[in-house]
Amino acid sequence: MKIDLTETTSSKINQALVSARRAIGTPAIGMVLTLVIVTDEENAYDALKSAGDASREHPSRIIAVIKRVSRSPRSRRDARLDAEVRVGSDAGTGETVVLRLHGELVNHAQSVVLPLLLPDAPVVVWWPEDAPADPAKDPLGALAQRRITDAYSAEDPARELAARADSYTPGDTDLAWARITPWRSMLAAALDQQHVELVSATVEGESENPSCELLAMWLADRLKVPVERTVSAGPGLTAVRMETKNGVIVLDRPDGSLATLSMQGQPDRAVALKRRDTAELLAEELRRLDPDNTYEATVKFGVTKLGGPAEPKPAEPGAATAPAAAKKTAAKKAASK
Repeated sequence: MKIDLTETTSSKINQALVSARRAIGTPAIGMVLTLVIVTDEENAYDALKSAGDASREHPSRIIAVIKRVSRSPRSRRDARLDAEVRVGSDAGTGETVVLRLHGELVNHAQSVVLPLLLPDAPVVVWWPEDAPADPAKDPLGALAQRRITDAYSAEDPARELAARADSYTPGDTDLAWARITPWRSMLAAALDQQHVELVSATVEGESENPSCELLAMWLADRLKVPVERTVSAGPGLTAVRMETKNGVIVLDRPDGSLATLSMQGQPDRAVALKRRDTAELLAEELRRLDPDNTYEATVKFGVTKLGGPAEPKPAEPGAATAPAAAKKTAAKKAASK
């Protein structure tokens, strides 16, 4: 069920929610949190779809805040609120309210959102793109116990990670961190099987993928060994190589779906390590509402402490690929012994 409201107020939106629930015969819905999405018209559809899919695991009231850009001085002075209320099959397992803010109201979004929050329930704010420099000090971010950003959408992901470290407040997290959860699990399990002394590690992936930097920083922070960040054609993360005194441990995923784990003295194993969509990542982050101390330690480790260039270096034609190919071949031979 959908209800369109033009030039409305937060009070009228709450009344519309109650009326809609009664109309479909569900006056009470067990929702566990309020998810506030701060986005624009271009990205609203994808963000709402991902949030709706995630709500099947976490029934929630989804509030999308869309700030409409005013093109003339007169329209910028005029404050107007339009809303769309969705309940039932149109809103996943919870409720959805789409807010479109015009004029001066753009600068007072928190005043509109506050009366719509579920009472006595956690609040999560998600910026799919264009996150503020300090999410915790943002007026909407200040309402939340959990604040989710996505460094992958930034123009300079490495700089974005540095900004996240500088402004970190307990409750902050990033979808780039959720993307490497399966990698961290597999690497931790591999090291549990072989009690060996590590010498160094290499993380290989796309140049504009902040998950590669986060995984490299996590390894460097936890293992206390030099970690090099190298660049590949992707997709996403493609390989992690850990040099030990007994050989090389390699987790290689060239196609973004199936990975191969190679360890000294053991046969190669195929590992399902597919790239997950935004709904799965969001659902993972909504499972925990307490501060993530591991993420804090990782993001504060610092991108500048990683070894290796962030971008591939130009070289003379025919001279750049030979050393790299030789290095890769040597690593594969070492892993297969």
